[in-house]
Amino acid sequence: MFAAERRQLILEMVRANGAVSLRELARVVQTSEVTVRRDVRALEAEGLLDRRHGGAVLPGGFTRESGFPQKSHLATAEKTAIADVAASLVEEGEAIVVGAGTTTQELARRLARVPGLTVVTNSLLVAQALAHANRVEVVMTGGTLRGSNYALVGSGAEQSLQGLRVSRAFLSGSGLTAERGLSTSNMLSASVDRALVQAAAEVVVLADHTKLGTDTMFQTVPTDVITRLVTDEPPPHDERAASELQALADQGVQIAVAGTGQGGAPAGEQLPPGVRGRREMPLPVQRGGRIPGGQFRGPGPGLGAEPLERTARVADLRRR
Repeated sequence: MFAAERRQLILEMVRANGAVSLRELARVVQTSEVTVRRDVRALEAEGLLDRRHGGAVLPGGFTRESGFPQKSHLATAEKTAIADVAASLVEEGEAIVVGAGTTTQELARRLARVPGLTVVTNSLLVAQALAHANRVEVVMTGGTLRGSNYALVGSGAEQSLQGLRVSRAFLSGSGLTAERGLSTSNMLSASVDRALVQAAAEVVVLADHTKLGTDTMFQTVPTDVITRLVTDEPPPHDERAASELQALADQGVQIAVAGTGQGGAPAGEQLPPGVRGRREMPLPVQRGGRIPGGQFRGPGPGLGAEPLERTARVADLRRR
């Protein structure tokens, strides 16, 4: 195999998997690790990939999205706390859309207790969590099944969302920055998420602190479109996450910080160290939404001036 052919194969493997070890590359291209290391160095010089200890990854840290089995074991306490706060924003009789993800799956488990709710989703995991909720109507999009995260994607999913209008969209992703907003590592998932956003009057992003400051390949929700962020409190040493939270707040994103209970503080009460803001009660909730076929949920009264007496209080950090 010529060097050019070998390097093209190496590049294709890294693009398909996000990260590949030198040993695996050497096995596939049937050469030594020394030769592969030289090929990887040449590809890095061209800006096509980045070298890492013992392997190669996509450039700029834009790595391949982890699958559901890996994600389901990450930041489980944080996702549970975030889901509790997010669920407290939903009122009975609403129509909402819920995107795919392990955090939105946790949210769906709590939505099963909300009567008269209509949930539009492209996630099999969200639909499964609500399958036995007698008072919740579940509307699935069409589309092609993406097995890594059990989501329906493609033109079928996007077309089924045309003409839809709901009060709120709840979305998660692979990364969140103040500069680009919410992003994900998969083009098809990003396209469907953008269609979900177009259907909603308000966008709520669910992202634990590990995703703050992380930028991935495909933008799904620009920062100026995000109404609220529900997250957990970053660890004291995580300056990047705290800085990103402040930058998001400065751009007008309302931030709700969920407590995991590990430090004894009530959920939703904390403000991350160094993040300036004020707690405002309550946040207004728009009600109602139209789903395909002319069926209507709502309208109804919002929270108005009544206190939010659910699982958490909400920290509203606005630009002054």
